[in-house]
Amino acid sequence: MNELQLEQCIKDYGKDIYAFCSQLTRNLQETEDLYQDTFLKAVELGPRIDFEKNPRSYLISIALRIWKNRRRKYAWRKRIAGTEQLTEETAADKCQGQESSPEDAVLRQELRLQVQEAVAGLEDKYRVPVYLYYTLQLSTEQIGKIMNLPQGTVKSRLYKARKLLKQKLEGV
Repeated sequence: MNELQLEQCIKDYGKDIYAFCSQLTRNLQETEDLYQDTFLKAVELGPRIDFEKNPRSYLISIALRIWKNRRRKYAWRKRIAGTEQLTEETAADKCQGQESSPEDAVLRQELRLQVQEAVAGLEDKYRVPVYLYYTLQLSTEQIGKIMNLPQGTVKSRLYKARKLLKQKLEGV
């Protein structure tokens, strides 16, 4: 496809392709990206386009394939990186307009896994109070009743567990 053919395609079918891209993405930035990528791919596939038949449908099929590929990649990345639960901290960040990048989300997930592994490596007498206190958010008094221990013992085990975790996670 030469420049004249590209300009003619944009002139004849540009509005239709843009409207189609807009319907697919429902987002201005993604619409413009998809529109540009469609015509870039059309230039790349130029010799395949038969201008005697229906080039508009061919361009629409290019846009559709690109959009499906992007959605597939996005879904795959979500499966790889996983999703994080919404906590008060992340909710506050998003309310302030500080959306994190995908890299930050992956790093947080990795850190969370490392902390979970470190906690799992603790002895039971330290691991159980940490789980009850931080995950289930029980008070030291409630943990003492559950484990049949004095409240002071629960506090000292939490203190010791924090020290052990700090040593394990020092490099992280």
